[in-house]
This record gives sequence, structure tokens and C-alpha cells, in this order.
Amino acid sequence: MMAKVLKASPGLRTVLVHDWLTGMRGGEKVLEAFCRLYPDAPIYTLLHFSGKVSSLIESHHVHTSFLQRMPLAATRYRHYLPLFPRAAQNLELPKADLVLSSSHCVAKGVRVPPGAVHVCYVHTPMRYVWDMYDAYFGPGKGGLARWVMPLFRGGLQRWDVRTSQGVHHFIANSAHVAERIKRHYGRESTVIHPPVEAGRFSPAPAPEDYYLVVSALVPYKRVDLAVRACTAGGYRLKVVGSGPEEARLKELAGPKVEFLGWQPDEALPELYAKARAFIFPGEEDFGITPLESMASGRPVVALARGGALETVVATDDRSGRAPTGCFFYEQRLDALVAALDEMEAEMGRFDPQALARHAAGFDTSVFMERITAFLNEIMDA
Repeated sequence: MMAKVLKASPGLRTVLVHDWLTGMRGGEKVLEAFCRLYPDAPIYTLLHFSGKVSSLIESHHVHTSFLQRMPLAATRYRHYLPLFPRAAQNLELPKADLVLSSSHCVAKGVRVPPGAVHVCYVHTPMRYVWDMYDAYFGPGKGGLARWVMPLFRGGLQRWDVRTSQGVHHFIANSAHVAERIKRHYGRESTVIHPPVEAGRFSPAPAPEDYYLVVSALVPYKRVDLAVRACTAGGYRLKVVGSGPEEARLKELAGPKVEFLGWQPDEALPELYAKARAFIFPGEEDFGITPLESMASGRPVVALARGGALETVVATDDRSGRAPTGCFFYEQRLDALVAALDEMEAEMGRFDPQALARHAAGFDTSVFMERITAFLNEIMDA
């Protein structure tokens, strides 16, 4: 059941802010929910490329920054990272009662109109300069940017901390991210897990003989580990997604690894439901795809870090809850191969209906109820 529309005084003026609109991922699903709450709110963002996000988001009036006009912005916008803070702060927001930002980079740093309440939903503090810096710019990564970024990292970190003081209320997408907010910004936050469209998925009568990865093909997702482990263990793997790592991953892959490229949303339920299990090899801020797999009745093999610790119930869990997956504890080839072997041995313990019920606890309707109640409390106060 959908949440009630947000209570607000007549004429409540709301502005939505998002880092950039270049594709539909977990952050954009949160923005979609905000768009449902505030159907008339304008969206301010660094960049927007028409057709890359949902019709619901594009039905709003979208305002972009000067980065929209920069050379190669459509394909190389991340190369302008040192300019992102300036672009965010140059966005001229109109008068508002509520500024609701969705941020994993610089959206939380916008200049808020006088008198407005700024609520920021944080997917993570700026990952490129904090916890994920080495994944993007460490040894063997980042190309020329690896040598340039050390010149800017300190300044970007200081800007990120300084502008955190302009946020009145933080919402974290997981307890994992709440700890980062506390560590980097010295601020408390309320945890509201992001929306999972659990109702779109349902278990199939019987799975087929393949494991599944659904991910952007970028370094920190560690899809390479899944490819290498299935190749080494002789397991069939289907990889859904695209990105700059694709060519390298194909070089690592054995004959049982199949790359399906980007797939439309309507193709995913069947891919999830017919998989033997889902592989989640990276450390994520939260991780929606494992819950989509569970909603489809299929278990998960996940790295025991980050948001997965809040969504996956391991086979050795002592809480009495039905298991939803197996963990591996180090991002090493042998550890993931051992976890895949464990999954094969434990497959009979996973009840598809119990998996689907677990995922329903993270459904979009739950998110809408919680975010509505939170914003009501803030605005009523």
C-alpha cells in the first residue's frame, strides 16, 4: 500500500536536488520516490541527458549547471570532478520551504535559500575522495587522473566536510553509511533503507544452472572477482551490465561466462528468478540488487561488508530467521570460490517464499511510509 501524501502547509515550496541524471540506478530510484511525494517540485542537478532516466523524473522541470555545456560532458563528465563543488554551489535554487537532496557526491553542498529546511538523503559521503578513493585512483586505476587527483583530494574533502554543516537533517541509506556520516562529518543521521520494487519480482518454479551478476561494470563493484571465481570453479555465470571494465572482464572470462550487456527493466525479473543464485562481490553502501534477487526467490553470495550485512541472512545466522544467502569474508578468489561451493552444498536450505517475504520488508511502500513520516515530523516542527 502506497504511503499517504506528505502533509504540508498550503503553498509548501519544495526543491529536489540530485548529483546528476545520466542513468537509472539506486540513487535515481530514491529520487523517483521524492518525485512522487512532490510532483510539482523542480529538480536541480549538475547534468541531465534526456532519455537516460525515467519518465517520472523527466516530467519535472530539470535545471542543470554549467557542466552541461562542457566539452565531452555526455561521456566524460566524471573527469570534471574537481569542478563539481563549484557547479553545485552555482546552482541558483528558488525560494523554498524544503530542499530535499539526494547525494552521493556534491548535491548536499548546494546553497540553500534563506529560511529553507535542508534534508539530505545520503547514499554515501563523496565516495571518490573518501572510502572508495583507492578503487578509483589507487595503483593500476584512474589513468592520468591517478596522478592529478592527489592535488585535489584534500581540498575536496575539506569542502565536503564544510558544506555538511549546511544540512539540517541527514538521512542515511544504511547503518553502514550512517557510520561514515558520523566519522567524516561528525553528524548524526536517521537510517531509512532505500526503496526496492519487490512487487516486480516473484519466484519461478525451478531455477536454471547459472549464477547471476547485475552491476555497472566499474572497478569498485569487483565484478572481476565473480568472473574469475566462476571461471576457476567451473560455474556458469551471466553478467548483466555495461561500463568501462567490460573489455577487461571479457579477457578474464572462461567459456561459461556470458556477458548480456545492459538489459531493460522488464527483462530482469526472469533473469533473477531463473538464476541459481546471485553474486554480490563488492562492498556497497546498501545494495538493492541482492534484495531484488531475494524477491525473486533466489539466494545471494555476498561479501560480508557494507550494506549486505543489513540485508543478507547467512546460513550460520543464529537469530532464527530463514537464511537468504552465504557470506565470504575477504575479496579474494579462493574465498569466493569457497562461498560458491558452500552455496551449492546449502542450496536445499533456501525457501523461495521466505526469501521473497524477507525482501518485502524493504519494499518501496515501506520506504514511502518511513520517509513520509520523517519529513512530516521535520516540517511540522
